[in-house]
Amino acid sequence: NYYIYSYLVLNTHITMRPILLKGHERSITCVKYNYDGDLLFTASKDHVPSVWRGEDGERLGTFNGHKGTIWDLDCNRFSTHLLTASADASAKLWSCQTGECLRTFTHRGPVRGVAWADGSKQFATISDPFVEHNAKISIYDVDNEHPCFEIDLPKDHTTSKRVNPTNVVWMPLNEYILVTFDNGAIRLYDPQTGNEEEEVMGHEKKINRISFNREKTLFVTASSDNTAKLFDAVDLKHFKTYKTDRPVNDAVISETKDHILIGGGQDAMSVTTTSGKVGKFDTRFFHLVYEEEFGTVKGHFGPINALAINPNGRSYASGAEDGYIRLHFFDKSYLDMKDPVPEEAIDGEEEEKGEMPPIEEEKQ
Repeated sequence: NYYIYSYLVLNTHITMRPILLKGHERSITCVKYNYDGDLLFTASKDHVPSVWRGEDGERLGTFNGHKGTIWDLDCNRFSTHLLTASADASAKLWSCQTGECLRTFTHRGPVRGVAWADGSKQFATISDPFVEHNAKISIYDVDNEHPCFEIDLPKDHTTSKRVNPTNVVWMPLNEYILVTFDNGAIRLYDPQTGNEEEEVMGHEKKINRISFNREKTLFVTASSDNTAKLFDAVDLKHFKTYKTDRPVNDAVISETKDHILIGGGQDAMSVTTTSGKVGKFDTRFFHLVYEEEFGTVKGHFGPINALAINPNGRSYASGAEDGYIRLHFFDKSYLDMKDPVPEEAIDGEEEEKGEMPPIEEEKQ
């Protein structure tokens, strides 16, 4: 049964026809859908974030104004405003409708991440250390260009080395701010006091990306230690580990199936000496519960840096070092695919042990 299940998934990957989005001149750094899934926002090292229509990949516009790499972006709940974090030591607030820059928030060092708080009245940024300034978490009111609160991130106590933040996310009800670091740590901070409430060493190496499910009850981390891990968002308890043979740059949780999508590849500087087949620049599909890989989607010519799955579960986007975004739409056989484990028998029904629904011969 499991073999048939795997075969069907792999077969869907063969028949999928992605849309290639050619809008960036340099490698992709971030890909995100808005809350409704009808808009796709992308960022790259070419300084110009873009927005695309989610259903057909049509480019709707760009946001011009940054002078450095865009490391992160975040769209608010109702898709009216966009925040971007850039290496030019600034974060910017944009109008999604007009593309106009409404406000610039200046930092001391390169801004690595940005995240809206619930209610879209505040947002948080993380910035790298610069000269004598430590890395910082900065909390802003949307109407004020100066931070209303800053949390200093000093050097590691044991190694005396600077630890750089890599991602920032607000927890439900804005109770805590979750930050990941390049030493594999995951920390919770109180946005009112700045106190570190909890720390978990989730990985052995840098955490590249973090992604939550829609309800923010689970999150998955992607790390350079060749693994992605699933955690409980309430108590930071580690649930599952998805092992690969290469660095993982991004991982996302499907909203409609118990699947995890993982993207990565070897370091960017060794890409030019590696062929596409050997570099393994593909999206890998894992079962969320069983930790088993059951399918791949190929196509990119460089390591996948960013992944995003549409909230409706019908499509996903991947962005890579080759500068392209590939918009993939799942076909009917994948969308209709059932879980291989039989469900528990309902009262009054006879339990079928280990059996799957019959599969027609021509579909194989």
